[in-house]
Amino acid sequence: MQQINDFLTTLHNYIGGNYWFIFLLLGTGTFFTVYLRFPQIRYFRHAIKIVKGKYDKSTDKGDTSHFQALATALSGTVGTGNIAGVALAVHLGGPAAIFWMLLTAFLGMCTKFVEVTLSHKYRDFDEKGMVAGGPMYYMKKRLNISIKNGYRIKTGYWMGGFFAVATVLSSFGSGSLPQINSISNSVFATFGIKHVITGAIMAFFLALIIIGGIKRIAKVTERLVPFMAIFYFVGALAVILFNYQNIIPSFASIFLDLFTGTAATGGFLGAGFAFAFNQGVNRGLFSNESGQGSAPIAHAAAKAHEPVSEGMVAILEPFIDTIIICFLTGLVLLSSGVWKEKLPNQFQKTDIEVLTAHYSENKPSDVSRLENHLNQTARLPLFSGKLDIKDGQLQENVSIIHARSLASEVVVLESGQPFTGRIDVVNGKVTTTPYNVTFRGNSLIHSAPLTTAAFSKSFFGDFGKYIVSIGLLLFAFSTSIAWSYYGDRAVTYLFGANYVLIYRIVFVIAFFFASFTDTTIIWNVSLLTVAFMAIPNLFGLLVLHREVKSTIKDYWKGFRQEYPDEKTPEK
Repeated sequence: MQQINDFLTTLHNYIGGNYWFIFLLLGTGTFFTVYLRFPQIRYFRHAIKIVKGKYDKSTDKGDTSHFQALATALSGTVGTGNIAGVALAVHLGGPAAIFWMLLTAFLGMCTKFVEVTLSHKYRDFDEKGMVAGGPMYYMKKRLNISIKNGYRIKTGYWMGGFFAVATVLSSFGSGSLPQINSISNSVFATFGIKHVITGAIMAFFLALIIIGGIKRIAKVTERLVPFMAIFYFVGALAVILFNYQNIIPSFASIFLDLFTGTAATGGFLGAGFAFAFNQGVNRGLFSNESGQGSAPIAHAAAKAHEPVSEGMVAILEPFIDTIIICFLTGLVLLSSGVWKEKLPNQFQKTDIEVLTAHYSENKPSDVSRLENHLNQTARLPLFSGKLDIKDGQLQENVSIIHARSLASEVVVLESGQPFTGRIDVVNGKVTTTPYNVTFRGNSLIHSAPLTTAAFSKSFFGDFGKYIVSIGLLLFAFSTSIAWSYYGDRAVTYLFGANYVLIYRIVFVIAFFFASFTDTTIIWNVSLLTVAFMAIPNLFGLLVLHREVKSTIKDYWKGFRQEYPDEKTPEK
């Protein structure tokens, strides 16, 4: 299993984790932003009017309203990335990572507009009369290659199939299994409820919702998404106002070290420009899914007589998900100060790195060497061999790096008692440990635990951790709901509507078992499937760029004829 994980991680580093993929995503967003003359700005107010139903017609075909489609798509994007993902970005890249996250979202607003417009334009209806839409349908209809004598190579058909398979895998990989795993872990840590009980309860409610299809999903998400957004907003505001003296310095820190990286401060050992850029972009893309092609599946179900109108609705999605909610989380982390504080915690074995010498944070030269090591510009020697432990204390002259910080007051425990024995370490990594042996000490923390610590620095005090736990439950559960629909539309494309019920049953069963089993390999699979969805989708968008522009032109021409007194952003 470890070898499989290592292979998947290595493969991801060459595809989704590589700079060429990041530049493909950002480049597509930049191209369409310039080519279409900043539609995310010019069409923003018009998009709000569409969501309100101002231009709806009784003859519009579809399964959901504009608002329901937006809520369903948001339920898929507003998830663990808004709580854990932002914290991970700041932990790795410092405050500047938030800026790159926001820039990614701004460009993503345009990418969403384009991909939703095309997907809605070429949507189908399945055997049961339900909307079947998404990038696979515009690929099938518009990306086939014509050659002499009228013969056509069905490239678009196979691209759509590839995208659909990746969507099904991703519905489990990023949309379901890790989500319930995060929920059950959070509920157990906060309330002490066993993982299997949480899994059974959540699986029951998931089944009730998704068996009813998109209409029931839409009814749930249109109520759930606004509630969880307001709930989280109030909790975040309590932190920011409680630490009001840090609001301006926190806001300024996002921009001060934009192109230089963040220097060492507190327990944070510094991060260069590359780390801040990479993490901000990656977390932004993971959060709002722009270019991935998932949200267009939800938007394709909207009742609309013009595909461009639904594309405009999609502009609001990255704005709400990333520019508002993720930015809010970022201000919580920065204003509370916990992002650079070393806190007592139990170390994750995968986050531990053992160095062969002793280093001190009180020596500027050591701090500089540690910073270069963590930024991978000049690696330090790693320990290999047997690590001797006596009464919980390390006997070797080594340093422990945990969560990109120099750990202090490290103790090794076995079933809660000081451990005596030897532990194998290979190239700085702990490879084997006796049963129930854990490392504890003071270090930085990241992901959801970091956000939880930040929320306790508010008017609510320790009650803030419940806000994060409940928010994580709502966000992650709503993500699973939306991705179940994405998966069943992909199954419809591949096999037909008659196989959707089988998919939904498997989806719920897997959801339950993931609540109490390790989902590491599923996370690694999802990293690849996200890229496998995005690459053909972005290729298709770029190929059809002229059609997108002409479709938009036709929309405004028809709109001016129908609403001659209405002001429009187009001449």
